[in-house]
Amino acid sequence: MQTVLFDRDLSWLSFNYRVLLMAADPKVPLYERVRFLSIFSSNLDEFSRVRLPALLALHQLKAEAEPAVLPAVQREISRQLGVFGEIFTQQLLPALRNEDIHLYHNEPLQPAHHAAVRDYFYTTAMGFLQPVFIRLEQPVEMFLENNALYLVVSFENDEHAIVNVPSHALPRFLALPDQHIIFLDDVIRHFLPQLFPSRKVTGCYSIKVTRDAEIDVDEFSGHLLQKVENMLVRRELGLPTRFLYDASMPDTLRDRLAAYFRIAPQEMVAGGRYHHLRDLADLPMPVRNPAFTYPKQVPARIQALEAADCLLDTVMKQDVLLHVPYQHYDYILRYFNEAAIDPDVREIYVTLYRVASGSQIVNALISAAKNGKQVTVMVELKARFDEANNVRWAKRMKEAGVKILYSIPGLKVHAKVALVKRRRGYRYEHIGLMATGNFNESTARFYTDHVLLTAHAGMTQELELLFIYMQTGLPPARYQFMQFTHLLVAQFNLVDRFTALIRREAEHARAGQPARIVIKLNNLQEKQMIAELYAAADAGVEITLIVRSICCLVPRKGIRVRRIVDRFLEHARVFIFHNKGEEEIFMGSADWMNRNLHRRIEVCFPIYHPQYRREVKDIIALQLADNTNAVILDSQIVNIPVEKQPGEEDVNAQQAIQAYVHTL
Repeated sequence: MQTVLFDRDLSWLSFNYRVLLMAADPKVPLYERVRFLSIFSSNLDEFSRVRLPALLALHQLKAEAEPAVLPAVQREISRQLGVFGEIFTQQLLPALRNEDIHLYHNEPLQPAHHAAVRDYFYTTAMGFLQPVFIRLEQPVEMFLENNALYLVVSFENDEHAIVNVPSHALPRFLALPDQHIIFLDDVIRHFLPQLFPSRKVTGCYSIKVTRDAEIDVDEFSGHLLQKVENMLVRRELGLPTRFLYDASMPDTLRDRLAAYFRIAPQEMVAGGRYHHLRDLADLPMPVRNPAFTYPKQVPARIQALEAADCLLDTVMKQDVLLHVPYQHYDYILRYFNEAAIDPDVREIYVTLYRVASGSQIVNALISAAKNGKQVTVMVELKARFDEANNVRWAKRMKEAGVKILYSIPGLKVHAKVALVKRRRGYRYEHIGLMATGNFNESTARFYTDHVLLTAHAGMTQELELLFIYMQTGLPPARYQFMQFTHLLVAQFNLVDRFTALIRREAEHARAGQPARIVIKLNNLQEKQMIAELYAAADAGVEITLIVRSICCLVPRKGIRVRRIVDRFLEHARVFIFHNKGEEEIFMGSADWMNRNLHRRIEVCFPIYHPQYRREVKDIIALQLADNTNAVILDSQIVNIPVEKQPGEEDVNAQQAIQAYVHTL
């Protein structure tokens, strides 16, 4: 029987639309609503760079086996952009004005601001401008940079020029007196006559090109580090996937520009006057009002760890489970810092996928190497859009004496694990760290994740086995002798174990026993795992899913799917199998996507400690009780707000978890 699935791209767009609707929610603080517009725009830019190229290629090939997804995707993007414009112009701009904050939006410059704008144009902006006259009847004469902003200027006598908007070098917004704000684009627009003094401007329209980011490093020869550096250069020269233009542009000019820049019709997208609105995240706040942003939340401290002289000693006695950002990330930094200076620590192993630009963790690893410890770091150079940062840190660590392992051929290392080996007499203590999110103290402020610190002999020994494997780089098939009993490791046992756990629940249901599965993921797309869930639901298993982003599973009898979009980005992966009341609980790095299960090294780990098992179940229960920001995904891929029952109190999961964690 064919497995019925949602299209992954339409599912992702459904998620991004939920992000967009947060900007329309009056319960969300004003500047946070503006920030959600920025997140929506940033997400859509990445979608255009990563997913649209594949859809365009399939469309051009007219592959009969593929449904006509591209037109549906383009219609949905167009619809969402219309909603974006309505929220921005009809809701947020008036809301800002009600707070005496005025963002210029396609309107004349007030005389009181002319001097300030004129001074900024001549002393700052003008030095970054590169006006270029173009002949639309000639072959292409210039290259439009990826995601850069440009103004197409029309003159009398059918002349045209293109002017860059240097938002990469200058702030996108200029704060003016009387709590007014103006786009950099409009600063340039107001002074086009001065930029082209001998010509009469008849029109000005914004454009932006997004280019394909999916370039395979295997195209390049040589060492992987050099391959990635070459790929970074090539990426910015990728083929166009989206040509965003001002919808007020005359059709004739639009078509001539498309021909001039060799843009296919399906790559043309009508937009508003302003593009690249991810920059709204940097909108100045001339009125400092605490009500404009989320109230500051102080992460909880763990008293036992605060009182401990040595975190590593504490972990040797008992596991530690952290829930960030509700609890302090400082304990993770302390794990690496203590390992770096402890004279008895001899070896440190860690995987790095996305690293903070000023990473304290990497600096601790560099210090450890300089302190004479053997430090081995698997740096994933193919972490999309973080490649340059990872290359930079890899070079710095290597210069300091850190042993750097680069990506395994054909695989990405997405696991978030570390291992410290400490000498005690004639033996070694193993202290492991396993997480659902990256070792990144920057994103840890707004990504919800779980981190386990453990000295469990079985888990830490299996972690050491995994690091031995990663140092060889040989295919997993050469390591069938590796037996992972506690850890679930993609390429070895992860898919088989999850499949067995689902089927066991189905067997319990068929035997008339209670059978339940609760799974929280970022993305659910892998066809075989979805088929297993369908079969389990058909057998009578009660399945509840919390899926933030892509969900290709179609909800049906026995399977409920909900989505939570709120202040923090829900990032943790949690798996709970009822097992006749003896639950098995796992966490880890692996979403159920083709790439995660079949083309990556992932690690999921069990939660054994009774207290932490209770905490995990309590946190998941609060997320399942959310009736303010949670939505139910229906069979038409629509987000349906959770209905609050009569007399039921409001439950916001993230606020409730924050309060709960402070009681632990």
